[in-house]
Amino acid sequence: MGVVATRHPVSPLTKILDLGYHRAVRPMIFRIGGGDAEKAHEQTLRWLARAGTIAPVRAALAAAFNRHRAPRTVAGIDFPGIVGLAAGMDKNGIAAHGWGSLGFGFAELGTVTGQPQPGNPQPRLFRLPASGAVINRMGFNNAGAAQLAARLSGLGVRRGNNALGIPLGISIGKTKIVPLDEAVEDYLSSLRELAPYADYVAVNVSSPNTPGLRSLQDRKALTELLTALTAEASKINSVPVPIFVKIAPDLTEPALDEVVEVAAEVGAAGLIATNTTLSRDGIDYADLALAPQAGGLSGAPLARRARQVVGHLAARSRLPIIGVGGIETADDAAALLDAGATLLQVLTGFIYHGPGLVDRINQRTNQETKR
Repeated sequence: MGVVATRHPVSPLTKILDLGYHRAVRPMIFRIGGGDAEKAHEQTLRWLARAGTIAPVRAALAAAFNRHRAPRTVAGIDFPGIVGLAAGMDKNGIAAHGWGSLGFGFAELGTVTGQPQPGNPQPRLFRLPASGAVINRMGFNNAGAAQLAARLSGLGVRRGNNALGIPLGISIGKTKIVPLDEAVEDYLSSLRELAPYADYVAVNVSSPNTPGLRSLQDRKALTELLTALTAEASKINSVPVPIFVKIAPDLTEPALDEVVEVAAEVGAAGLIATNTTLSRDGIDYADLALAPQAGGLSGAPLARRARQVVGHLAARSRLPIIGVGGIETADDAAALLDAGATLLQVLTGFIYHGPGLVDRINQRTNQETKR
């Protein structure tokens, strides 16, 4: 997959940065660990973490990638740009101080759980380059909510203080060893730890990689969970931290309607659509050998379904929607916005196309706004 073409003009600097990423940076990253995707992920985070601690490097990156961001206020949060980093890239906030220099208008850390856990056995992360996709069955591997809270506290982060230059969302999920009938308290423990540091909290009930987790999207279970979380949020802060609900793309339309109804009834602040899919539709022939791997599929094959889900939700709810899934180009981003998304998130597209993708989306959005 080479540099992504677009019929909309982009700046010469963006073209140069794109070329550098595709010709030099990405090939180097993809060779790490003999092509092991998880080792490459971890090493990239370490590099970004180091870069984020060096003020001149942060300033240079920001000068290159933050030029075209346009602010937007959603759920009472002032975002300097509409493109965010999706959860899954930086679970433990290792590079939290660096994302604001790469064109992002916000970053969602996590998914974290109430207890530390190692996640599923390796290998558990697979690149499908011909398809522009990734399959993962990571299983919420993370150091736990308390450690993320300590890391953010050490960085001087408090909710709303913009200490890292961008708002931070934090995605919370269920600890694997916690039974489903104790899930509410498990989520509450994470919320209590992290609400002081989160500009919003994303409730992940849609990952396919934790047994039984998606059953929490059913009306009764979701109502109980979100009622408890929104009530607790109002106790922790005088102004409750906004709660967003992350939705699976594999839900039927009646199930999507139930999620929307519950979210509105309990006072959730917004929706995130979508998580990874169990479907293998759209995988390129060259990647079919990896299709049987268990886990959630993300990336280009998810684009059409993500637009369908966002469009369905937008037609039935006034809640703001963070659109995520299959964004490989600025056109993909525009299509999700046209479908009804208010903000966007990228992850797999960022892996394949680097921060130039974020810059292209920001430029395209600015061009459309000025028309």
